[in-house]
Amino acid sequence: MSTRSLYRRHSPQFKLPLCADIRDGKIGRREAKRTYPISANRIQLWLSQYDRGELNAEEAAAITISEYEAKIAALERTVGQLTMEVGLLNPPDCDSKPAAKTALSSAPLGLSIRRGQMIQLPRSTFYDQAQQSA
Repeated sequence: MSTRSLYRRHSPQFKLPLCADIRDGKIGRREAKRTYPISANRIQLWLSQYDRGELNAEEAAAITISEYEAKIAALERTVGQLTMEVGLLNPPDCDSKPAAKTALSSAPLGLSIRRGQMIQLPRSTFYDQAQQSA
């Protein structure tokens, strides 16, 4: 049974200078093939794209920008989710004085104990400090 290498993707920032160097005569195809583990067919495909103008700097920059925007959107979703979890675990109106714990009639942020357990909140989250009688 033969082992295959993982599927690799090369960025336009890698392809563009390599094709430019080959076309300018700074590096040959065989040398490029030996330096980078890339097949001769793949290099030929990139060179034909380079010659047709399909491989250009603006397109490479646009692809990079869209990749970064996708990563930023994913990170913003994660930050929002973590902010919600922190808000559930640390309600802003808690006193710092220790008091006897009693069960709340309404859970933090209107969550039931069952729903809190569904989002993996510990049951102790649903207990609060006893109200001080004046």
